[in-house]
Amino acid sequence: MDDTLKSPAMKPPPTFSPVTLLTPPRVEFGASCLEHALTGIAAGKQQALIVTTAAVHAHAERAQVALAATGAKAAVFVEPPAEPTVSSCEELLRRARTVGPDLVVGLGGGSVLDAAKLVAALAPTADRISPFFGSGRLPARRVSLVCVPTTAGTGSEASPNALLFDETSQTKKAVIGPSLVPDAAVLDPELTVSLPAALTGLTGIDALSHCLEAYASLAAHPLVDVYALEGVRLIARHLAAAVADGGDLSARSAVMLGSFYGGLCLGPVNTNGVHALAYPLAGEHHLPHALSIALMLPHVVAFNCEALPERHAALARALGAPGDNDDITTARQLPDRLRGLLRACAIPQGLVAHGIARDALPRLAEAGLQVTRLLKANPRPVTLAAALHIYEAAF
Repeated sequence: MDDTLKSPAMKPPPTFSPVTLLTPPRVEFGASCLEHALTGIAAGKQQALIVTTAAVHAHAERAQVALAATGAKAAVFVEPPAEPTVSSCEELLRRARTVGPDLVVGLGGGSVLDAAKLVAALAPTADRISPFFGSGRLPARRVSLVCVPTTAGTGSEASPNALLFDETSQTKKAVIGPSLVPDAAVLDPELTVSLPAALTGLTGIDALSHCLEAYASLAAHPLVDVYALEGVRLIARHLAAAVADGGDLSARSAVMLGSFYGGLCLGPVNTNGVHALAYPLAGEHHLPHALSIALMLPHVVAFNCEALPERHAALARALGAPGDNDDITTARQLPDRLRGLLRACAIPQGLVAHGIARDALPRLAEAGLQVTRLLKANPRPVTLAAALHIYEAAF
């Protein structure tokens, strides 16, 4: 490695620093739990709004019937499958205000859940979204919120975050706050059975990255470590099986639980270098978020793995590395373990395979360095030279 990329291992975070872990007050988990869960959650509600996509519209119809059984009317808004933008979410808010819901149900992938969370937080107001970019700026939510994931990836059903693509700046921006933590998360692995193998693999890798980055982080905390490391174990052991056989409910359940654990990590600790350097791929080049994560994950980890060696070694062992080597030797196996999982999930590597030219790499490196809110917790400092080296490795 170039001498400009070398740096000493950074000290791990204080063992018991202050931290706040926000979790949904109610979590329903289990195959076929959708209707039963919604029936209990919606009691006393008058007007529900279900935000979903066409791909899972049949599940939304089931939810609509379950809500009707409680006496609640339920409008269904079918949103585009693409990742949400500021303008598309503003339009969704405009439509939601005509309904006036007292309950919002997000049913779909992470993009749908993020949009539904913002609708629940802002529909009773006349506010636009952009003033709330950042952390802790949202008012208290007055509309009940239920999140029902149909993918096992973002963990949005457990997190205080909502991400949107800002067309003006061509970057992803986050709204973060307690108001975005749902009142209930409904985790029904049967809802993920129809997810195609390719998306199962990609979303699962995104979930694994949430857990991995939260564990190998300068902001890591013992309260979160237990979720982060167990999330890695669950996903590493079961994701390939869920990809190979979408009807394997045991594998689907394990990956969904791992994804939920990853969502719990996002509020108190969050991600770091992998997500920071993946964001420009989604911004300038419009690659799907989960694909961007998969393309960058082994290369950022290869850069990081000699920092915080005990933590990277624990992650390598969670991914199946032998347990009888010293931590530094074991930590160095982590990138290859990740590459093996990516191969098992049939996720093609290489930026060039996804239409990115080599002359774009310097711009990507510069853009990645702007994501300071995440990079500040990366196990190693990421300089411009280091970022360019990582993108070249990923090319």
